[in-house]
Amino acid sequence: MKNLFVGNMSFQTTADDLRALFEPFGQLARVHVATDRETGRARGFGFVEMPNDAEAAKAIAALDGKDVGGRNLKVNEARPKSESGGSGPRGPRGGSGSGGGDRGGSGGKDDNRGNSGGPRGGNSGGGRKERFSNEDYREVARQPREPRW
Repeated sequence: MKNLFVGNMSFQTTADDLRALFEPFGQLARVHVATDRETGRARGFGFVEMPNDAEAAKAIAALDGKDVGGRNLKVNEARPKSESGGSGPRGPRGGSGSGGGDRGGSGGKDDNRGNSGGPRGGNSGGGRKERFSNEDYREVARQPREPRW
């Protein structure tokens, strides 16, 4: 059983169109065209499951790059979903952005947080990914957040 990814499709392509395109190459187990949740319109890609691997290889060879509806199809074997699950189309949102400027401790004699100064303040171990830790701000009162109008 091979799951084939079909990309760069026209937004007007339906599951029936995809079925008609792949049926000459062999038996199809399932045809799915991805649609937008809000508009219901096709998103330009879909999946075709074929039980026979040899037939799937023939379909990939024949249809990859084929012009359908004014667009060159991209057909290849679908990769399985990643284990992170639900991380969105562009991966997980990490805290490695460059916003906020340099807010590390000053390291001066009036620094009552007990950190060692430096650009990140506190325990700046090598290879640490997070920009700040809760330990840096444990005794500091939290400031109210400014509303976003």
